[in-house]
Amino acid sequence: MAISNTSKPQPEFSKLRQIFFPIHSYELKKAIPMGFIFFFILFNYTCVRNIKDSLVVTNTGAEALSYLKLFCVTPSAILFMLIYTKASDILSNEHLFYASLSPFIIFFGLFAFVIYPHREFFHPSVATITALQGQFPSLHWPIALLGVWSYGLFYVLAELWGSAILSLSFWQFANQITKTSEAKRMYAFFGLMAQFSLLFAGAVGRWSSDIRSKVLPGEDPWQITLNYLMTVVVVCGICTMMLYRWIYKNVLTDKRFYDKPELPGVKKKKAKAGLIESLKTIFTSPYLGLIAMLVICYGISVNVIEGLWKSQIKVRYTNENDYNTFMSNVTTWTGIMSIIMLIIGGNILRMFRWTIAAAITPCVFIVGGISFFSFVIFKDNLAGMLSNIGTNPVAVAVILGAIIVTISKSTKYALFDLTKEMAYIPLDEEMKVKGKAVVDVVGGRLGKSGGAFCQVLLFSVVGSIMGTKATFFQIVPYLFGVFLVIVTLWLLSVKSLGKKVEAANKVN
Repeated sequence: MAISNTSKPQPEFSKLRQIFFPIHSYELKKAIPMGFIFFFILFNYTCVRNIKDSLVVTNTGAEALSYLKLFCVTPSAILFMLIYTKASDILSNEHLFYASLSPFIIFFGLFAFVIYPHREFFHPSVATITALQGQFPSLHWPIALLGVWSYGLFYVLAELWGSAILSLSFWQFANQITKTSEAKRMYAFFGLMAQFSLLFAGAVGRWSSDIRSKVLPGEDPWQITLNYLMTVVVVCGICTMMLYRWIYKNVLTDKRFYDKPELPGVKKKKAKAGLIESLKTIFTSPYLGLIAMLVICYGISVNVIEGLWKSQIKVRYTNENDYNTFMSNVTTWTGIMSIIMLIIGGNILRMFRWTIAAAITPCVFIVGGISFFSFVIFKDNLAGMLSNIGTNPVAVAVILGAIIVTISKSTKYALFDLTKEMAYIPLDEEMKVKGKAVVDVVGGRLGKSGGAFCQVLLFSVVGSIMGTKATFFQIVPYLFGVFLVIVTLWLLSVKSLGKKVEAANKVN
């Protein structure tokens, strides 16, 4: 009787390593530097994001953010996309990355050491702004932004950093040099390394804000905070470019990691489609349209929740350093939750279909959004009960909002970002570069500006009816309705895109 020699194939990794570290030893040459690039980019984004909110919200009010996103951030994103799309035909990907990153780093350094110290010179006087607001009460919030226009410019560039450098430049590079089979293992690892930057950013933010207790009389504590934070941001930006160059020289020349005949983004001799033709192709792609719908729905959903939440934070924390300290604490907890979620999310990506993994984020937003809006709408009815336990509705709204934003964003980092990037991998080279520029930069801004447009419209309509400026408290029920419609569209888009992604992956 013959004895069968067949045996079960050995697993690629042990069970424990499969969960926590599914990377081969030889792949560390690629995975570690890519993870550090993501780390530095996300660290900078977290720092400038907390600062932009501290600058604008404490000096104008959370209501002004809607006008800023709609009338400043979105046009800037469209302009960046047009320039980037044209530049991608002229520059190699490596030089395009440096050209995209450098202006941001230069501005953030100039803001801390030149613009902010001389803000009285650059900004209109308080008397001028107050007089204009008295003459044009319906333009109260835009005029408030005019009075601190350099803060608004910082806000715009901080927002664009998230779209242009984090969502576009890094992930475009990752998608070009990573196979779909590798992405299921490596993308979660990249994200896991990057989420530690939130812990560092939170710690650095708290440390720089706490320095105010040691400043000399007559010194501006917030100026010192900016100096420290922007110095770190500039250094991290330089480190990012150095690592990017190292990967081009040492990783992409190794056939184990990149086996295509030319480096990603190197110009070919064949004629390229013009800008108009490229944009026409991109805007008529149903596949890209569905990815854009995910990005837009996320942007609107997070915008309406955060706008309301930040209006509560403004009531509780009126000083820039206090505001920055609180946001730094939220950042730290977001980092901790993101690390946990990335370990869970990486295994979800390997165990379940793309559609299931992509649907988790909108489901988390639905639960969190309903909880937060319901509390804010009925908070006055709960004031008596809350006072009996030694607190108040504003304090609870701030903490509840922080918990919901922390869980929602950690899920977004762990699953939404990774599933979205995996959806780009089956596309051709032009769609990965130009299509991603349109979707991530413009689509991302359209999402936030869509939420901002709803808020501006509601502020205007409700303000006209009331005969005075409207605040978030007056428009909460209507925002809740907008939120429910958007998250429903989000789930429907996930279902439609999931069919296309899974079909494309079978072909490839």
